[in-house]
Amino acid sequence: MKLESMSFRYDGEKICVLDQTRLPQEKVWLDVTEPDLMVEAIRSLRVRGAPLIGLAAAVTLAHAAKDANEDQVRALAGRLREARPTAVNLMNALDRLMNFAPGEMTAEQLMNETRALFAEDQMLCERISANGADWVLKTLARDPAGEPSLNILTHCNTGGLATAGVGTAIGIIRELHKRTGRIHVYVDETRPLLQGGRLTAWEMNELSIPHTLICDNMAALLMRDGQVDCVMVGCDRIARNGDFANKVGTYSLAILARHHNVPFLVAGPNTTVDLKCASGREIPIEQRPTAEVHGVKGAFGDVRWAPSTAPVFNPAFDVTPAELVTAWVLDNGVFTSPSELIRAIEGE
Repeated sequence: MKLESMSFRYDGEKICVLDQTRLPQEKVWLDVTEPDLMVEAIRSLRVRGAPLIGLAAAVTLAHAAKDANEDQVRALAGRLREARPTAVNLMNALDRLMNFAPGEMTAEQLMNETRALFAEDQMLCERISANGADWVLKTLARDPAGEPSLNILTHCNTGGLATAGVGTAIGIIRELHKRTGRIHVYVDETRPLLQGGRLTAWEMNELSIPHTLICDNMAALLMRDGQVDCVMVGCDRIARNGDFANKVGTYSLAILARHHNVPFLVAGPNTTVDLKCASGREIPIEQRPTAEVHGVKGAFGDVRWAPSTAPVFNPAFDVTPAELVTAWVLDNGVFTSPSELIRAIEGE
């Protein structure tokens, strides 16, 4: 069985991921077939993006099941689950694979379920992209004659690097670019590890989508000057009340967008909705290493801009309250209230 996306490859024998910590300088594919290597790759953000993390973990579990008994497989599922606590897609994918009665689990069953998850994510991305593009063109419609590009500000990376398909928020951007050819994207650098600057800017270049890289603290100035028509972000978990977790800095963007009357969209698959999570207060927030704020360490050398002794607060995510969201763009529709969203999820 072969599974392949922009940043993930599985040929039935080896699991390989594109090391996203080394982009944009170089494309390095890592063999992470051993479960310990996959756990490290998820924790270090070598493989990242809520949907892709879940899929990568699922493939690891299914592949390991070829040479492991059921107890060992369930223990590995627990280790993979702990690798990233915030993204609920990881838990959902593992739960799908563990949903067999004791004694009934086989490697073939797990691999079939993994194949289905991979195909589903590609389909979900396509639907999110179409739904979001339809909403934007209908809600922010302009006279095509002589109008400037639609300026979209995005945060972190939500494209083909983060999913099995075209992406969530970036999937919408791709679809808008395809339909209109008049899209311009402001790309936040985004902590941790400057994932917008390194990854989204790289994807925009690969897709030939006009874009401008900005520091996170420049968004307010752009909105004040009328340079942002819409803010579009992804998500790692949506609570039952519509609150959602995304890369740290998203909450700030939502506040700025509300103050400047700019539509604020959050895009994600229905698998990102956690019906058991009542509100954003219940979403666990991962804390990242202090060294990421003191400077940067990578394959191309170390750069330090702060004393190594300085105390650091470095959450990977923050939670945006539902009242700041204009619309939630999911594969099964676009919703302007949490109650609409939950009815759609529970009705399926």
